[in-house]
Amino acid sequence: MLALKLTYKEEFGEDYGPKKEVKEKGSANQQADPKNAEKAARKKAEKEAKEAKKAAARAEREAQAKAKSDKMAGVGMGDLFGDREMIRSQALTAARWTPLNDVSAGIAGKTVTIRGHVQTTRSVGKGVFCLLRSSLYTVQCVAFAGKDIPEAMIKYINMVSPESVVDVTGVVSAAKVDSATQSTAELQMSSFHCVVKAAPLPFTMEDACRPDADEEAAVGEYTGEEATSSDGLVRVGQEMRLDYRWLDLRTPANQSIFRIESMTTCLFREVLLKQDFVEIHTPKIIGGASEGGSDVFQLDYFGSPACLAMSPQLHKQILCACSGFERVFETGPVFRAENSNTRRHMCEFTGMDFEMTIKEHYYEVLDVLSDLFIGIFDGINERCKDQLESVRAQHPFEDLKYETDFFIMDEYPLAVRPFYTMPNPKDPNLSNSYDVFIRGQEILSGAQRIHDPELLVERAKAWGIPYDSIRAYVDSFKHGAQPHGGGGIGLSRVVMLFLGLKNIRKSAFFPRTPKRISP
Repeated sequence: MLALKLTYKEEFGEDYGPKKEVKEKGSANQQADPKNAEKAARKKAEKEAKEAKKAAARAEREAQAKAKSDKMAGVGMGDLFGDREMIRSQALTAARWTPLNDVSAGIAGKTVTIRGHVQTTRSVGKGVFCLLRSSLYTVQCVAFAGKDIPEAMIKYINMVSPESVVDVTGVVSAAKVDSATQSTAELQMSSFHCVVKAAPLPFTMEDACRPDADEEAAVGEYTGEEATSSDGLVRVGQEMRLDYRWLDLRTPANQSIFRIESMTTCLFREVLLKQDFVEIHTPKIIGGASEGGSDVFQLDYFGSPACLAMSPQLHKQILCACSGFERVFETGPVFRAENSNTRRHMCEFTGMDFEMTIKEHYYEVLDVLSDLFIGIFDGINERCKDQLESVRAQHPFEDLKYETDFFIMDEYPLAVRPFYTMPNPKDPNLSNSYDVFIRGQEILSGAQRIHDPELLVERAKAWGIPYDSIRAYVDSFKHGAQPHGGGGIGLSRVVMLFLGLKNIRKSAFFPRTPKRISP
């Protein structure tokens, strides 16, 4: 029997005997059961809902992390900080700009927008202090990373190069800031944008602003670039300052010097206009040397020889004495081809000239001169108080004293005065001439002029001046010329000496000397 069972298994592949009924999972009976189907569907839905909730929570966490990361990186925050598009007059907006000098405790709480040069930046923990400068004024701007200020903005501000031009918006808050001219307030920054990035600087503004330490030489522009002074601090040399004059002029002292210079010409006009003078404008290309001698810049004028005027002398005399204007003045360029490299001379400078008719004596001119200079000096002291102190902070000087630092001398030897100078009636070796001095140096040279044509020709011959080169000038005195006198003032020299500066190059925007014709 056993052998038969084995034979059956070999033949049919299964054991011999009755078959057992096997119920498969998920049989038709089970599937047909409604309760089981509902239960399975509920479990499936719960599982899917749970997975969806986990996915949503995970996505929310990832979004929050990304938002935080983007905020720290400044992504999508161009309205807070970054580089501005180049300003090319694309459009006008309703933006309102506040001058830096208006930022004070008086407008605390007000939101303002300012523009200026970045003078310095200083990182403190998660914050930054930025000193912004415009013209003579500086404002401290502050920002700290937090809810509204991303860390990336702090990093961006710290990376902006010195002297870059930036726009800053923020809320003014009262504060004591000794390092800024606006010392009663600071700006809590809410936005910071770079308008123009500055290239690396040839010298720091800090070094350029240091007070004078050592005595300067009396000659030239000086050699060298930056040097350590006797006090151990680095200072920028005069030659380098002139090579990069556009940067040097940004210092508070230079901003003040040239505002004082501007006020000087303004006061020159004011005083003379009140005394019935008329402003004139004379040619700067003339056919011959206006004062004799050879110190002129010669040029070819359409095939004829000509030169740049050493002064408006001849034409202002014609207008004053021969053309009926009687009292005239002019402010304009003067050219001197003197190969002089002292601290007092330049080859081109701005002259303030005046000429007036007289009734009896050249002292009438000196009375006007006295009133003129006193009006200029008093006007500067009254109107430029802040600028004077700004200059004094870098270039210390004592105030001008009348009768000692300012005086007039007259009756110079005739041989050293121009050919048109009236000889002295008491001594033929002397002249009716005069000079005005500040701190022992001459700032004005003047005289009574010759108004007689025959005497003019005689004096021109004595100087070796060809008659043809001054024919029109002499002819103008043949039809009734009035007695007259006047003078010429060097603007830069007046400012230099009034402020006690050591070199005239400090009071000229772009000095022209035998060794410098650029920038």
